[in-house]
Amino acid sequence: MWAILAAGLSLMYAAQDAPRSGDLFSSYSVVNVTLEAPLEDLFSKSQNNAEYAVKGVLRFADAAGHDTAIENIDVSVRGNTSKRETECPFPKLKLRFPAGSGSPMFGNLKAVKIGTHCGELPDGQLTPKFGRWANEKAPPREALVYRLLEAVQVTSFKARPARITYVDGAQKLTRNGFFLEDDHEAMKRLGGTREVTPEQFTDAAQAFTTADAAKLAFGEAMIGNFDWCLKFSANDTYRCDASRKLWNISAYVRDDGRAVAVMGDFDIAGMVTGRHHWFKNVFYDGFVPSKSSAEIEVLSQVQRTRSVFPHEVLDATRRSFVERKAAAYAALADTTLDASGKQTIEAYLNAFFKAIESDTAFYAPVVVRPETHLYLDAGKAREACDKNRALPVGTPVGAPLQIHDQMVQVAVLDALWQWAPPAKCEAIHTGPVWIEKSAIDSKYPAR
Repeated sequence: MWAILAAGLSLMYAAQDAPRSGDLFSSYSVVNVTLEAPLEDLFSKSQNNAEYAVKGVLRFADAAGHDTAIENIDVSVRGNTSKRETECPFPKLKLRFPAGSGSPMFGNLKAVKIGTHCGELPDGQLTPKFGRWANEKAPPREALVYRLLEAVQVTSFKARPARITYVDGAQKLTRNGFFLEDDHEAMKRLGGTREVTPEQFTDAAQAFTTADAAKLAFGEAMIGNFDWCLKFSANDTYRCDASRKLWNISAYVRDDGRAVAVMGDFDIAGMVTGRHHWFKNVFYDGFVPSKSSAEIEVLSQVQRTRSVFPHEVLDATRRSFVERKAAAYAALADTTLDASGKQTIEAYLNAFFKAIESDTAFYAPVVVRPETHLYLDAGKAREACDKNRALPVGTPVGAPLQIHDQMVQVAVLDALWQWAPPAKCEAIHTGPVWIEKSAIDSKYPAR
């Protein structure tokens, strides 16, 4: 298996910097390690036993350049959809350190996660089911996403890019990866006392402060991530259901009873993959003149916040991000990413700040009248979508392309996913439609 993975590939050699201090996550430089473990056995048996683990050895040079090894490590497979062999032949890993194994680099960590390269697909060829960028260019991109969130002060896990040599007997494979903070380590760092499980979670209004919830929503928009779910209020149905009110977000309860929300798992975020398989089934690429999928994806989630938070929260959150704009671009500049990855991430950052910096851009026209329907003609003879489903209030619309009496022809951005599969409305995914002028306004939400 490993021979196939390694065949015909050129390696991306990253800088071999040692950490600037003893803490693994005190630096953003690439750390070099070797993991020795029976990984073929692990990958094979973990398909039928999620708890299966093997013993391994982690080797690295400490800050002083001395060779160091941590032995008797439990190595296991982690993840959700990525564990499927059809997604990641080389899945994500978790390392559990034995008691008393503290080292200058890993300190007193009890566990740490590894984001692997997933597979060996050519650039641009995403995995068919979930759309991962399955080669070693993805881990440095995802590690940078965590760094960007830290730069704009959105709570997430700590990450550190890595160059990892995997050794399994006589087989050796060197690929880019990254270390990711373990859940319990993050909870301890953030002052949490217990984790709220998805089954226990109610909604963000009860669990989190409004400011934290808003920052999270804007943060997900900035990185172009749709692989998450958070039920913001009791009546919120956006991409969530009763069985999945909390997805790829951790909630740690503090002593004051409030929980802190922690974003994570960005291997399917737009900043990492560059595109999404499902895009044309949800959005119309002509909504913006550039037809940029990054711009549309960011805009959709930014605009969705107007249906969740009050005016004053929206404006305060926008200001907090704009104040950290320079820090975000500085973090992007201070990387050794592949050129395509850097361009992709910059495109999402550009789209995000364009969408939030000015009131004119942010408070763009949306549908404000309930029970508004769309039509294929100005005479309202033919409805564009299902007659039983109105356009949700808060749905963004573009500038008028034509005006006829009380009707305007506009592009529509299905930011609230009203007609995402299995629902269908081909008209709004492929071109402009007609709507009553009186149903549109930029004064939303109300002050």
